[in-house]
Amino acid sequence: MSRIAPPKSAPVSKRDPRTGVVQSQDDVCPVCKSARYMNPSLRFLVNPECYHKMCESCVDRMFSHGPAACPIKGCGRTLRKHRFREQTFEDIKVEREVDIRKKVGATFNRREEDFETLLAFNDYLNDVEDITFNLINGIDLEETNKKFETYTRAHGKEIEENAQMAVQERQSFSAAQKLERQQARERREAARREEEEEKREVEENRRDVLNRLASGADAETVAKEGQRVQLKKRMDRQAATERQSYRRLKTLTKPEPEAPIDPFDGLRLVDSYFTLQDDYIWEGIQEARKDVKQTAGGYDVGDYAHRSLVAAFSGLGVFVADEITQRDQLAQNDGVVSEDVGLKDAKMIHAA
Repeated sequence: MSRIAPPKSAPVSKRDPRTGVVQSQDDVCPVCKSARYMNPSLRFLVNPECYHKMCESCVDRMFSHGPAACPIKGCGRTLRKHRFREQTFEDIKVEREVDIRKKVGATFNRREEDFETLLAFNDYLNDVEDITFNLINGIDLEETNKKFETYTRAHGKEIEENAQMAVQERQSFSAAQKLERQQARERREAARREEEEEKREVEENRRDVLNRLASGADAETVAKEGQRVQLKKRMDRQAATERQSYRRLKTLTKPEPEAPIDPFDGLRLVDSYFTLQDDYIWEGIQEARKDVKQTAGGYDVGDYAHRSLVAAFSGLGVFVADEITQRDQLAQNDGVVSEDVGLKDAKMIHAA
């Protein structure tokens, strides 16, 4: 005879189709020791204060007359009947974590648009996750709860406004979904009516053809006329559908024409202080013009001459003293120093 004990079967869990709550046949009430295996209709409830599970009968018997201490040994927390509810997740740790995250999310409900930078928003999310992690795992509870309460008192109005905004967004989303479902039903109904109308027209055309054939009309002529009538009706329906589709489209606003590109950003161009000559009598330019090694690659002596003249005359027309005087006058009159002072009077040099 074998001395090895048979392996225990895993607890059978199933989800209630009515409530969606996960139930296990091995659930036993820690107070009255009632088991779901003996009573399949037994309902277990948990309280988010301590998350100890007990049957509905024990909850009614112990908490109907007011708050009472948790009957589980070593707990002793004060529980109230109205806070008992059915367990949603099979793992009670997951149940507790979800409740904590809902509580923290309802308080720390600021949005990305409430911050000036993305980095500030990410730092805020990191702080919120730290608080959530501490509450879930019981780390520095006293300091974490103090921080939580301080934030709640300091941002009470903002928390309420964001909560109302979230409710409005959910309502708007629900209304949009409802409108979309209604439009889908209307489209299906229109398609059904169109199909019925088409069947009715086909039946009428068939009866008309039979009546005309019975009256002695030519069969080929009647068939051609019937096809032509059906084709015309089909094209009319298609045109009506297209007009209806165009009517649903949004009216596009014609964009304003873009302003011409100004590479000088508003700076005025005036006459230059030099005239570029076709040729200059200078050994450096003459030698470069005759050197095949330099001209073969596309080097142009005229570009060099123009660049040299621009560098030589670039300071002409810039009067620093006048700009300072004009800037001081504007500062005295308006109290604001314009960054564009002197820029619009700069004289840019260009080739004649």
